[in-house]
Amino acid sequence: PSPPHAMPAYRFEALTADRDNQYLMIDSTIVRAHQQATKLHMLADALGRPLRFIVTAGQVSDITQAPALLQDHAGGAVLADKAYDSNALRSLIANMGAEAVIPSKRSRKVAIPHDVAIYKHRNRIERCFNRLKHFRRFATCYDPHTIHFTGFVHLAATVIWLR
Repeated sequence: PSPPHAMPAYRFEALTADRDNQYLMIDSTIVRAHQQATKLHMLADALGRPLRFIVTAGQVSDITQAPALLQDHAGGAVLADKAYDSNALRSLIANMGAEAVIPSKRSRKVAIPHDVAIYKHRNRIERCFNRLKHFRRFATCYDPHTIHFTGFVHLAATVIWLR
């Protein structure tokens, strides 16, 4: 049997299962909690609706969570900012049969071009984070336990889907 804390994620996955994604978007945001920071990594669909979340400590790198966010999802393209520019992630996206729409980091010796017109839609995931931060409990991270915070994130995301 699944652990009790996994059930909200499964229920949220059921809500988001029926979709036709032109593209997927990944990003993260910092949520301040007293002296500590929590980071919410998110996968969103082409309309900017949340599909999957991972909550980590604030110092965790964005790119480390990307494979788990993308697992078992499909889309024509994956949009992400420069923090996700890596050959390994680009390879993973190509294996999904999707196009990587990720600007190259300045440190990359040979820049990899990306579709600028499609990349403009990435602001939808930023707007989704903004909608989540309108929930006071999310914005200030009142919950001392990650499992409680994650449960509330799923509840807030469900509200976004129902609007």
